Amino acid sequence: MLSIRKMLFSVRAAVLGAGVAVACAVPAMAAAASPAGNDGPVYGPRLEGFTYPAPVHLYTFVSQRETLEMAYLDVQPAHPNGRTVVLLHGKNFCAATWEDTIGVLSRAGYRVIAPDQIGFCKSSKPDRYQYSFQQLARNTHALLESVGVKSATIVGHSTGGMLAMRYALMYPKATDQLVLVNPIGLEDWKALGVPPLPVDYWYARELKTTADGIRRYEQGTYYAGKWSPSYERWVQMLAGMYRGAGRDAVAWNSALIYDMILTQPVVYELGAIRVPTLLMIGDKDTTAIGKDVSPPDVHAKLGRYPELAKRTQAAIPGAQLVEFPALGHAPQIQDPDAFHKALLDGLEAVHPQ
Repeated sequence: MLSIRKMLFSVRAAVLGAGVAVACAVPAMAAAASPAGNDGPVYGPRLEGFTYPAPVHLYTFVSQRETLEMAYLDVQPAHPNGRTVVLLHGKNFCAATWEDTIGVLSRAGYRVIAPDQIGFCKSSKPDRYQYSFQQLARNTHALLESVGVKSATIVGHSTGGMLAMRYALMYPKATDQLVLVNPIGLEDWKALGVPPLPVDYWYARELKTTADGIRRYEQGTYYAGKWSPSYERWVQMLAGMYRGAGRDAVAWNSALIYDMILTQPVVYELGAIRVPTLLMIGDKDTTAIGKDVSPPDVHAKLGRYPELAKRTQAAIPGAQLVEFPALGHAPQIQDPDAFHKALLDGLEAVHPQ
């Protein structure tokens, strides 16, 4: 108990200190160099300047008294097989990071839709939005209805996996199959001891985002300690938004989304998922939100993906599990050949062509 009290005090002090620093810096922020540094491209708050692998469409709708725009890719195959796959990105990812997967699925005959969720990438970043996985699922469902998709295979990676699970729970008849790629939320971090972290903490932390910090984290977690020059594009995709004039909006929406992730567990509802489910897990993944500010004993027990994968498979009725023993949090990027073979096999197993 004493160690947790000390840790909570240190988190509170860090938030208060960061809050003072942010408040003092606001008037000069436009003139100051951003924390992301000047060592790379500068992008707008909606990733203006960053090129996507296919034409970007906008779905305009009203939500929570705000007119919003949801960017998405809609790639039609040359030889359609009649099925649609929806790709849901993770927290530090965008629709563009599905580039290789989009190509593989399209060549196999699938129509592929890859949205940027509200608050992410090329989509709107509202000043005031009550983020919830339920709301994001509703937004996604409305988008699909607007382009004539009545049912689809829902593929979710990382935070997109949490969203995909919520989507399948809310819209089982519209979900042909659920594919979860290293989803987060397979454990309740708060219940396991991660301290309550206010939005102001996340905002102050996000304002300090740097390319070096992104790179270190991704190398250790996404790619199991390995690195390839091809990964750098995704580092700069994120860092570029924090170098731009819209970094406050980017950081604020990111903070609200972190709060959503930490406070809205879906793990207790896994048994209610009633659609064919495929788990695709890179076993070297150690992702857990809030792990880095948790006491050592809590830190040590979080993000054990080999255990989480098997527990989740047992919890979701009929779920199938494919493991990649040497891969990290982003198997679709780290070893696209192995990942895409397993993905196509998994899709074919449920709906043979």
